[in-house]
Amino acid sequence: MLKSIEVTAKTEDDAIESALEQLGLTRDDVSVEIIEQAKSGFLGLRSSPAVVRVIYEVKENRFERVENFLSGLMDRMGIIAVIETSENEGAIDVAISCKDPGALIGRRGETLDAIQRITNYVVNRGGSGRVRVNIDAENYRQRRNETLESLAEKVASKVAKYRKNMTLDPMNSYERHVIHTALQNHENITTYSIGTEPNRRVVVAYGHKTDAAPRSANPQYREWR
Repeated sequence: MLKSIEVTAKTEDDAIESALEQLGLTRDDVSVEIIEQAKSGFLGLRSSPAVVRVIYEVKENRFERVENFLSGLMDRMGIIAVIETSENEGAIDVAISCKDPGALIGRRGETLDAIQRITNYVVNRGGSGRVRVNIDAENYRQRRNETLESLAEKVASKVAKYRKNMTLDPMNSYERHVIHTALQNHENITTYSIGTEPNRRVVVAYGHKTDAAPRSANPQYREWR
């Protein structure tokens, strides 16, 4: 991340030296832009000092990178938000609070998912190691998880009772993962995904995985989840 300071002094060299002293950097660490050259004037009259801009790079840690990127994004979206970050098992959890969470979350969390994807891309771009960034707003994901887990249980009960497969409405990959995880240990219940994005759906099926697997070479059946 690039930052800069402007310094005024009697000469250009004095201004640069002053900036380097303030920053604790060397001349090789910065680039310099002359804003105004010093003017001596006649007999000291109408003289003016030099103004220089010194540009330097600040190395951010990943928490700072996440916060700075999201702060800039919120500004561009016209959203006044409070951003809090924390570490969770090697990942970075982000909680965003604002007056209008609906604008941040979007329909079924689509806007929030898009923000999370682009944040992960920006934070991990050019890095030596990857880190997962999880973004939530006003506990939306927790509430959505509870809703999906409840839905999974109800559907599984119907499938077990009537021994008939049920196909759920289209879901994004995160929501499908919640359904699969919620039902992974249910006896005689298995799940798999069919279709292509953005209309990929979860099938809740009766029977063991080997029995319930779709017998088709169609690409829409290429994976369980």
